[in-house]
Amino acid sequence: MTSDSMAAHAPASASWRDADLDLYRGTVRRFVAEMITPHRERFERQQHVDREVWTRAGELGLLLADVPTEYGGGGGTFAHVAVLAEELALAGDYGFGLSVHQICAHYLLRQGTEAQKQRYLPMMARGEMIGAIAMTEPGAGSDLQRIRTRADRDGDAYRISGSKTFISNGSMAGLVIVVAKTEPEAGGKGISLLLLETRDARGFKVGRVLDKLGQKSADTSELFFDDVRVPADNLLGSVEGRGFAQLMTELPYERTLCALSAIASTEAALAMTLDYTRERHAFGQPLFALQNTRFKLADIKSQATVGRCFVDTCVQRVIDGTMDPDTAAIAKLWTTETLGRAVDECLQLFGGYGYMLEYPIARLYADARVQRIYGGASEIMREIIARSLERQ
Repeated sequence: MTSDSMAAHAPASASWRDADLDLYRGTVRRFVAEMITPHRERFERQQHVDREVWTRAGELGLLLADVPTEYGGGGGTFAHVAVLAEELALAGDYGFGLSVHQICAHYLLRQGTEAQKQRYLPMMARGEMIGAIAMTEPGAGSDLQRIRTRADRDGDAYRISGSKTFISNGSMAGLVIVVAKTEPEAGGKGISLLLLETRDARGFKVGRVLDKLGQKSADTSELFFDDVRVPADNLLGSVEGRGFAQLMTELPYERTLCALSAIASTEAALAMTLDYTRERHAFGQPLFALQNTRFKLADIKSQATVGRCFVDTCVQRVIDGTMDPDTAAIAKLWTTETLGRAVDECLQLFGGYGYMLEYPIARLYADARVQRIYGGASEIMREIIARSLERQ
């Protein structure tokens, strides 16, 4: 992708963008160009980014950008987080697990006690402690009420037993927010979130790093808990049974980040396909001169533009504190489904080269598929939206 085409399809002007954010974007772009892009193939082979990427991001103030400075954060807004998510997607990186790290910090900031915020957020902001959320289990994906991991109270501690899978940042995490049942008979009201420090945690084990279709450089692991002791003070928010409500409260933040990544990836697919079709010739002319090519790309441009306008509105609503779960579900569903269709059309225009992993469009095709699954599968998003219609 050339710099000219990237500039032509960079995020458009919106109410939440300003000159200071442009300067911040420059810092982010240089960080990605220096610390991630040149090492992508090695990161894919080792199935995680280097630890140094995290500490360097911390030194530059790129971690926890919307967390108040009193907790070690950048003191900015969700707009700063949005810029980082966009730049990673535009660069084709899905391995640096910043979004999950950021979401963990947001759980602490909004749901944690003052002591929990003071203890963990500064370390996370410096990149010294990587965050993960242990939610999905082998037998329980979207239906959280079916989880089997338990946290039984034992004096001044909880003892966690169970297993989790598909955990982003799993093998490198220093802090894991564990979703567990503290009162198994109470259904959703019996779920709590516990903060597990993984270092020297007896009974805690990282299983295999999972071999995925795409997002090869992302650290995605299995986790096992065998009577792992966690201090009672590490119950997020200090009140049992609030875990399900805490998860639901924070989903609009998470799903807006998913939508940001998806729309930026759509823009990246369009830009790289424009470059290719202008340079590649067939039947004595550039591919872009063929009507089929032009019409396909016109459709993708239209979809990307509409999606960008909607996502920018969602970003502003997160900044304002007015984002709701129904709108977040719509954003997540529309952008990820649109990305899936767009990248498929773009790959087709590359012909046989589009099937070769040396071409970024092939990697993007594989990386994009899971975006319709994580953060809430498309089917779950449709159910949430359908339920909102019942209330109209």
